[in-house]
Amino acid sequence: MYIVSDYGKLVKYGDVLQLKKGDDIYKTIFPFKTEQLIIMGNIEITSPALRMIMYHNIDAVFLGNNGKFNGKITFQDGKSKNVFLRQKQYKLLDDADFCLKIAKSIVSSKLQNQYSFMQRIKRKRDSDPSITKNIDNMKNITDAVSESKDIEQLRGYEGLGSKYFFDVFKYAIDPEWAKFNGRNRRPPKDSVNAILSLLYTLVLFRIDAALESAGLDSYVGYFHSLDYGRKALALDLMEEYRTPIADTLTAAIFNLGVLEKEDFEETIFSKNSEEFPLEVEADGDEEKDDNKFISPEARGVLLTKDGIRKVLAQFERKLDTEAYYPLLEKNITYKDLFFEQAKHFRMVINGEESNYKPLTQR
Repeated sequence: MYIVSDYGKLVKYGDVLQLKKGDDIYKTIFPFKTEQLIIMGNIEITSPALRMIMYHNIDAVFLGNNGKFNGKITFQDGKSKNVFLRQKQYKLLDDADFCLKIAKSIVSSKLQNQYSFMQRIKRKRDSDPSITKNIDNMKNITDAVSESKDIEQLRGYEGLGSKYFFDVFKYAIDPEWAKFNGRNRRPPKDSVNAILSLLYTLVLFRIDAALESAGLDSYVGYFHSLDYGRKALALDLMEEYRTPIADTLTAAIFNLGVLEKEDFEETIFSKNSEEFPLEVEADGDEEKDDNKFISPEARGVLLTKDGIRKVLAQFERKLDTEAYYPLLEKNITYKDLFFEQAKHFRMVINGEESNYKPLTQR
């Protein structure tokens, strides 16, 4: 459930939650149907409403207007008590062979998913020779992943793959006003990057919730480097969904006319701003990069509130679509896939499965 507003109060009313603006009821939320609240903007939450959220074990995630993660309240009692599972997670960090095996599967899946989407774009824009060149380069590094000797080499392949992919991705966006000249972030400098950053963030929260439900520590990853406050395992498992969910949905949102130029606005990000902070380090939704801001301010592009609501509606619709899941040998929704893959990873940690098998679309 999403709340996108810069004013209003979330209150308890009988057995439901209500978002009120003055005397008007803006939204009614049924707790027994809600697993997670994602709040974008500035609203008040009364103590009775907070107790109801706690009683129903609902996560409350707080995002800024720019999609920045501000914090999370979780009450999922009993879902993170498996200390023995987490002990295994920590122990496997010292197993170099295990880490490399997991990292290979993650990178291989991500590159294959990107390669498949690049092929689809090529069929649409076959006249540009740079597309063919980037696809050939992607194929070469995808084939080389299995021979990687260490995780740093894999990170290099992943970085190259992202460069090749986004050099082709720009041809997937049709509207003239939505020009895309490469990936940028913190802050996003154009409308396409604004959508990509928001969708990556939303996917990350779903992965994090699935890992928590499976009793796993989302901070203990095996491909992304460990860092204070970084949900490395959530980032690890997120890689397989970047293209099947976020990248393809971004292209569809623009090409189907869901958004217009008026759904975006420019703003100034500042290191001293609470509402639009200028971040130097990755905040968890992105792979680490070497970009360091020198200026205390930077101009960025954000969605308007109406634009955010349009994207959220499309995102939820996407998560309700189905994909074939080999481990169950049937189609399941992406929402269910997050939890099934988290359980699958738990089985790998417990030694019940030999290797992690990410979602790979060909």
